[in-house]
Parts: sequence; structure tokens; C-alpha cells
Amino acid sequence: MDKVRKFESDVQLIKYEVLKEVAKLAMDGTLDEEKDTIPFIIDPGPGPRIRCCIYKEREITKERVKLAMGGNTKRKNIIEVIEVACDECPVDRFFVTEACRGCLAHRCSEACPRGAITHIGGRAYIDQSKCIECGRCKEACPYNAIADIMRPCRRACNAGAITFNNETKKAMIDDEKCIQCGACITQCPFGAIMDKSYIVDIIELLKEAKTNDDLHVYAVVAPAIASQFTYANIEQVVCGIKKLGFYDVVEAALGADMVGLHEAKEFAETIDDKGLVTTSCCPAFVAYIKKNYPELEGKISNTVSPMIAMGRFIKHIDPKAKVIFIGPCVAKKREMMEPDLIGDIEYVMTFEELAAMLDAAEIDLENCNDGYLNNASYFGRIFARSGGVTEAVKHVVEDEEIEVDFRPVVCNGIKDCDKALKMAKVNRLDGNFIEGMACVGGCVAGPASLHHGSKDKNEVDKYGKLALEEDVKSSLRIFEVQHIDLDRK
Repeated sequence: MDKVRKFESDVQLIKYEVLKEVAKLAMDGTLDEEKDTIPFIIDPGPGPRIRCCIYKEREITKERVKLAMGGNTKRKNIIEVIEVACDECPVDRFFVTEACRGCLAHRCSEACPRGAITHIGGRAYIDQSKCIECGRCKEACPYNAIADIMRPCRRACNAGAITFNNETKKAMIDDEKCIQCGACITQCPFGAIMDKSYIVDIIELLKEAKTNDDLHVYAVVAPAIASQFTYANIEQVVCGIKKLGFYDVVEAALGADMVGLHEAKEFAETIDDKGLVTTSCCPAFVAYIKKNYPELEGKISNTVSPMIAMGRFIKHIDPKAKVIFIGPCVAKKREMMEPDLIGDIEYVMTFEELAAMLDAAEIDLENCNDGYLNNASYFGRIFARSGGVTEAVKHVVEDEEIEVDFRPVVCNGIKDCDKALKMAKVNRLDGNFIEGMACVGGCVAGPASLHHGSKDKNEVDKYGKLALEEDVKSSLRIFEVQHIDLDRK
């Protein structure tokens, strides 16, 4: 509940408050009639909480409510800019500060490839109309007198999808470049970038399931959840999710076990022809390859992600099933809508949205009876952090005694991924298997996590060690996974 919920910033707190109010009204069945009251609940006035005036705050909250209710359905991108919330950060990236000593060397202007720097009255000046933001002047200045003030959202976007409206100076997202990683969401200090939510659709589905015996709504929980609700154990979290109306709660890590086994075998069967295989678990990484290195698209593993694997598995064993994935990833919301994966997962809900739903329903996890969640192996659970997929595939290769030259390259974040892909493009990569994670740290550091701490990786490893099954084969022995199609359609 509110008394134990902790937030990393006011941005996250306000987003939570909006999601909670939307969820509460949706549960009561009064959302359409009362949604306009939410800005007055979040921003009661008379003075503003953070912004210049209460009226702007309420207008921003109104836009947040729209996104919490699904956002612009005509736009496929999951991430949207709330224009009224954008602070119009300075667009000119480099500028000369008061630290400029007007030195004789003029190294800054000598380093500039476009002649954008002039010297007037003993000081350097940058002509922004000529500046290409290469940063060479900053590197050359012996006094560190040139400041780099790149917008936080743009700095966070390693896909280069953030641009600016020349007239309004507001941030814009280039949908053609965006990989849905969500880094901009967490880095914008004003909360002006937010992901669309399907929380209302999920609530309506759960309501329907209460009166329809032919509808079973399953929750598939990502292993990163082990680091999220620090005041309750994982069994209490499972119990709380069931109280929301879910028919059952299962581990996405079981799907990771399936994927680890399938990907190892796929690697052994295709490596001679492909020469290189990249993982396919992170949808943002897959999108980055397709958008920036299309010549390497054929190297992407054809194995589906653990989320999709679990959706197909549950629907195989229960024809009445509808599946909701719960995790820290925004890109998963886009993955579920890909043409060859439609129907495997109904909706994706983030940890932020789960917290809001639990509190809207007044479910206190600390007072929940223990639930049960022990379907997967250690290796399936550590998929949540960087290096986990590699460890799982390596384990299968060794355990199954697969004779193959397995030389992995673990990429922690899009910058690492880009370096490896550049080398692979020119056939200079020292490896033949790329594990790509868009978020630094892996899924556990996803943009929709409740917190992003250095201890989260350790919590995932601890969670992995609690697994009853030590290896992938033991985890899958009681399931008919051989009947599940784990290839992309």
C-alpha cells in the first residue's frame, strides 16, 4: 500500500498516482464518467506541486490519464511525448562557458571541422547554425570551457530516435528509428515521455472472467520481479496477483528454460550456415538490428522470446486461456503486436502498473498468504540479467554434450550491442553468438521497474538459486514442451 511503496522520483510517483486512480475507477466501472476528476485528485491545488501553476499540472495529468487509458490507438509506437509536459530543454548542445580564457592556441576553432567557432573580444563563440555537434571543440579545449548540454532524453536514446520540433522546441520521437527500449522514459526529468498502458483492458478482461467459466486469465511473471517488491516475498506477490482475479500465476522463467534449450539446439544446427547467431529474447535489441543492421537480420535467432513461449505453452494446455505478461519491459508491449506473434499474448502489464493495480484494489501484500511459484530452473530465472541467456545456452550445450564451437559475446546495453554488431558487419567479431540486452544490466533494469538498483542483479541470482530444479532438463521434464512451436511463424 502507499505507506510502504517507495519511489525513485516524483516523476515515478505521479505516474503511479495516475495509474492507480485510473485502475480504481476502471474496477468500479465509473472510468468513462469520472476520468475528468482525476486531475483534480492528483493536483488538488490551490498551488502547484512542481510546475509553474496548478492549471498546467492538471493539463499534464489529463494527458497522462489518456496514456494510462491506452493513448493514441492510431499510432503504433508504444511510447509518446506529452508535449505540454516537455520543458523545452535547450536544443543547442555545445556552448562556451565563462571559463573560456581567450587563449592564443585557439584549439577549439582549429578542431572544428565546420568553422563554427570564432573569437571575439578574447572569447570563443559557437555559431549554432554551423555546429554539427561533433564535440571536437569540447575535447580540444584545455580549460574544459565548452559545456555539453545534450537533452537527457536524447542522451539516453542510443537508437537516435529523439528529435526536436524547430518551432516549439518540444521533443519528438521518430517512430522509424525508435526501438521501444524506454530509456527516454526513465531519463526525462519532467516525465514528459510515457508508455501507453493496457491496464484498463486487463481490468475489463479480469471482470469478464469472474462471470465466464470459459475464460481463464493467466499471469506470466518475469523473473525480474524478484527484485521489485522488497517488502514482501515472491510467494506473497503471487498471492496478491491471484487476488486481482487471475486464474493462475506462472513463471516466464519456465519459458526461458524452453528458449534456452531450443536456442542452443538451433545454434548448433545453423551456425555453420549462418556463421553468427544473435539472441531474440530482447525485442528492443531485435528491433535495433532490423532498423540499423538489416544485413544481419538473417543472423537473428528464430526462437521466440520466453514471453511468447509461455503464451503458446499455456494456450496449448488450456484452450480457455488468455495470457497477460507482467514485467519491467516497455518493448514487450510492441512485441505482442508483431504480425507473426499476434494472439500469443493478450496484453502486457508492467511492474509499475501491477503496483498501481494492487493498491487500487487495496491488496496488502504483507498480509497475503503465501502463494506458489516454482516452475523454472536457476538458468531460466537468470535470463532477467545481463549474461543470463548466455549462461543458459552454454549450460544446455554442455549438459546435452552438443559438439559445437560456442563463442559468446555478451552485450550489456545498446551501446555494447552496437559495437558488437559493427564488428559482425565487417566479419571482425571475436565470437559467433551475440547476447543482446537493450537495458544496461538486462531486464532487471527495464524502464518500467519500480526501482533500478545495483543490488537488483544479486536479487535475481538469489531468486535463481531458490529454484527447486537445478538445470533446464529437470525443469522441463514434466511438461509436454516438445509439442510447443518455439519458432517465429
